[in-house]
Amino acid sequence: MRILVLCHSFNSLTQRLFDALAADGHELSVEFDIADSVTEEAVALFQPDLLLAPFLKRAIPESVWSRLPCLIVHPGIVGDRGPSALDWAIQRGEAEWGVTVLQAEAEMDAGPVWASRVFPLRAATKASVYRSEVTDAALAAVCESLACFDDWCAGRWQPQRPQPDDPAVRGTLQPLMRQLDRAIDWARDDTATILARIRAADGFPGVADALFGEPCHLFDAHPAASEPGAIADAIPGDLIARRDGAVLRATRDGALWIGHVKRVGGIKLPATVAFAAEAAKLPERPAPLIRDAADWGELRYREEGAVGVLSFDFYNGAMATDQCRRLIDAIDFARSRPTRVLVLEGGADFWSNGIHLNRIEAAQQAGGSAADESWANINAMDDVCLAILQLTDRLTVAAMRGNAGAGGCFLALAADHVWAREGVILNPHYKNMGNLYGSEYWTYLLPRRVGDAAARAIMAERLPLGAPRAAQAGLIDAAFGADRPAFEAEVLARAQALAAAPDYAEHLAAKQARRAFDEAAKPLSAYRDEELARMRRNFYGFDPSYHGARYHFVMKSPQSWTPRHLARHRDRAGASPAK
Repeated sequence: MRILVLCHSFNSLTQRLFDALAADGHELSVEFDIADSVTEEAVALFQPDLLLAPFLKRAIPESVWSRLPCLIVHPGIVGDRGPSALDWAIQRGEAEWGVTVLQAEAEMDAGPVWASRVFPLRAATKASVYRSEVTDAALAAVCESLACFDDWCAGRWQPQRPQPDDPAVRGTLQPLMRQLDRAIDWARDDTATILARIRAADGFPGVADALFGEPCHLFDAHPAASEPGAIADAIPGDLIARRDGAVLRATRDGALWIGHVKRVGGIKLPATVAFAAEAAKLPERPAPLIRDAADWGELRYREEGAVGVLSFDFYNGAMATDQCRRLIDAIDFARSRPTRVLVLEGGADFWSNGIHLNRIEAAQQAGGSAADESWANINAMDDVCLAILQLTDRLTVAAMRGNAGAGGCFLALAADHVWAREGVILNPHYKNMGNLYGSEYWTYLLPRRVGDAAARAIMAERLPLGAPRAAQAGLIDAAFGADRPAFEAEVLARAQALAAAPDYAEHLAAKQARRAFDEAAKPLSAYRDEELARMRRNFYGFDPSYHGARYHFVMKSPQSWTPRHLARHRDRAGASPAK
């Protein structure tokens, strides 16, 4: 089929659908929902069989839906309507939620239902549930809908309109959730209530509150491990300590780590960066690398027999200079342990997305140099990559539980084995961020896996790549695990098998020999110097594209046009992007 994908932005759900439908042989083109006239023009140029809208913030124009079948992906159960579906479900503690694919009509979210899926609602942030359960359910429901399309065209099948008196239809029209609905009363609300409210607002818009007497929005909350001595004398709302960019805040029955905040007129940053002077007065309570999983911290190490597992769960996968340095220290610690295999499992939702653009923009806004901070950050990322490449005394595994982009993809390729969960999306390219050249030794790591020609194509196409297709292309070694628990269990089993293999010594010797051969042919330092010479021009040169792209990304500027590599209908028609 010819499918026009209409979306507010090319977010994780849209990318997953784009990749899977392209793999199924559909011809796809993307248009950002900028204006009704732009949508109408895209339909006229592409002449699609169907319009698919996985992520919209406003209605499709009647001039389109009245003439072309338009399917909307709504992150709610059948009958649910309104723009805050997932927010309400998480804040209310629903046990089950779902995704509905419905046909666009005059009333939003009220058209006939083509397909739906339900899933247990995990206790997690809105963004995490959206990227995982919602995305998996949406893909299944969209595929079911497309399978019905020919019968619908022939009049052999019709979608069903939800009936309010049907006991199976639990969803209702729900209003836009306001900050009044999200408000926290630190003296009255318990930890679970506060946690649910911040989780329901995570990603966007956050919960309007205050820290250190200054108004801000709260994000990224984590329950604190029980520490009676630390909070015994604290008044609910008091700030007690700091750790890994977060501040510890007392509740009436415990405490929460608040990881990220957005000050009025500012950008989302770690709490101790946004309130640097104030947070510096709090006592630091570092998290030991080896600890109970319930005790929150960005880095954690554990051992399962001869297998070491190092997680680095950085918010949204962004890795600032200081985070990279702490990760290198953690890798050095893992190197000191008597294990045979080291599994690097990144974060639960992201493996890594490379350099920390918000921290770089914050340096610029504070009167510093974005170029200098970019340079420090990319060198720190290179150092992490080098630390993995130089782990030649054991086998290494990159276990990608979540998505990865840009330098984060190539960081994973530094490991000996790269495994990814089936639903993971990779974006192994840099050009979308102001034509960045990239580093992280990609000029060594990518051709080593896929060859020179395929490496050039991957970097030029700038398209998302699902884990199964990445495995087929040789970019990664394997894709498995229908969900995160299944993936983690299989990773551990495979890693233990590597460690116990009778030919382990031969595999390790072969790894060491290849590294020595590659180093003699061209040292890693040469790859790094060549990459950084190009990156220096990106950061300090006359072309400001990177700095402009970073600013608009961080500030979430509205889209003004659809990139040509997505809007394929415009290239074919010879039309210029509408602005």
